[in-house]
Amino acid sequence: MLDLAILGLLKEQPLHGYELKKRLGETLGSLWGISYGSLYPALRRLEHDGSIEIVAPESVSVPMPSTGSLDGDLAAARQRRPAKATRRTKKAYRITPPGEARLAQLLVDDDASGDVERIFALKLAFCGNLDPEARLEVLTRRRAALADRLAHARRASPGRGDRYTRSLFEHRTQSTQRDLEWVDALIAAEGHDEPDPSRIEGAQAS
Repeated sequence: MLDLAILGLLKEQPLHGYELKKRLGETLGSLWGISYGSLYPALRRLEHDGSIEIVAPESVSVPMPSTGSLDGDLAAARQRRPAKATRRTKKAYRITPPGEARLAQLLVDDDASGDVERIFALKLAFCGNLDPEARLEVLTRRRAALADRLAHARRASPGRGDRYTRSLFEHRTQSTQRDLEWVDALIAAEGHDEPDPSRIEGAQAS
């Protein structure tokens, strides 16, 4: 899941490690507790397999501090002397074409294990990077899982128990029903996306 989140965020724009950690916390939520100890090994792994690359930072010259007043030829020579130190900006990371292909694959992979709910939410956040057919596949798979869950819940409806047990069951069933209706709306919207203005202009010109 961390690889998916990193690639999805870097698909939007190059980011420094600090910025990436902050965005990961916002995307995955505070409960995941993304630390530098987990982030940087993931970045090194993704860099090693060619999914991301480092953006070469710019170097900014730092003038050598003066230790007193100088005049004449000595001052001129001091000014011509190259700076001894440079201050380098923090390195940033960006996604590569192989990384974009891997992101697309991670988005359509089956979620057979792990926190299915969080994985789907994360995939949905970056679903705009997929083509319509692949996006529809992700949504249809999610719909099937929700429909199965709802059918199972209705078959297992508790006939006994106190009102709190029954209320909890009803809450879970209604939540699944609402999620199913939400995904149905997303699937329906796939057939009514806004047309690309550039394509309309091209068609009119032809």
